[in-house]
Amino acid sequence: MDLSALSYQKFVHFALEETQRRTTLAPLPSQEKFRSIKAKDDKTMLHGLSFSAPKIRLLRSLTIEGSEAVKVLDFAAFSKPEFDLPIFCANFFLNASLSIVVLDLNPLYDVTIRSDYKDKYYIKLMSLGQKYAEVSKILKLKLPILPLTFLNYTCQICSFTFLSKTIQLLPWGGKVTSESLRFFSPIVIWSMLSSKKYKHDILYSAFMDYFQTWLELMDQAVEETDALKILRNREAQHKYLTWRAEKDPGHPILKRLIGEKLAKDLLRNFLFEGVDTLGTRTFLDYFPEYRCKDGSINQRRSIIGKSYETRPWDAKGEFIGSEPG
Repeated sequence: MDLSALSYQKFVHFALEETQRRTTLAPLPSQEKFRSIKAKDDKTMLHGLSFSAPKIRLLRSLTIEGSEAVKVLDFAAFSKPEFDLPIFCANFFLNASLSIVVLDLNPLYDVTIRSDYKDKYYIKLMSLGQKYAEVSKILKLKLPILPLTFLNYTCQICSFTFLSKTIQLLPWGGKVTSESLRFFSPIVIWSMLSSKKYKHDILYSAFMDYFQTWLELMDQAVEETDALKILRNREAQHKYLTWRAEKDPGHPILKRLIGEKLAKDLLRNFLFEGVDTLGTRTFLDYFPEYRCKDGSINQRRSIIGKSYETRPWDAKGEFIGSEPG
């Protein structure tokens, strides 16, 4: 697949323009440090942007482009702790053979446990997830031509039949570990396809729909005044950041492109900024099951060893994945 003509820049431009239509964005100091980084291959460029707004603690994007070998978009938006909004998450990876997509409004609280949070934010959005999971397409088929004689004249007619075919635009991408699932919502798009089946326009449409939905939730959000609830929101966001900073699947790519030291700096002080300031609990405080005998963190992504081969929510948002495979 020729990647040279593809770019995720229009995704970023759309998101920033839509956000600026609704609120005022202010650049964050981290933007200057990570605005432009040249990879060790002298071909690939990493471009970072980061902002805050009255209701947004961090809105940031990272694109990896310039090389024909790989294209990456990592875009996220985190509300301030005074709001319990889901976290907008768009992680797209594309190379010559493979396309990986994660697009979601990541829940601040585990929706397999917190039905109140699921009902508050996701029940009304289930049609959004279904929109890109599968589409029914009407097909018109022409049947064989049949001769017909009328008043000594012979003419030919054909008939048509209409069939409905279900097409999966962004089908479920296979196994998701139970550890990762707690950070996914019932409307998550998780897809892994051959690059030959990659559809840039469909992904762009999905990105626009999901981000506009998040902005609408932001517009409707009412600031919390209860100090205990604000504290819980801050801790929930810190737990999410702590998981992502430690277990983010993009870390090996960043390490290869820019080296371990700068990759760690990018993860903790840009992509998941707040992991060192929103709370003091460590990864093992939140996820003690990952503790090795020597006190270090187990590098495996899954300790429980369970995963979900198919979407574990039904069309109504009910969790049906009690028996992971």
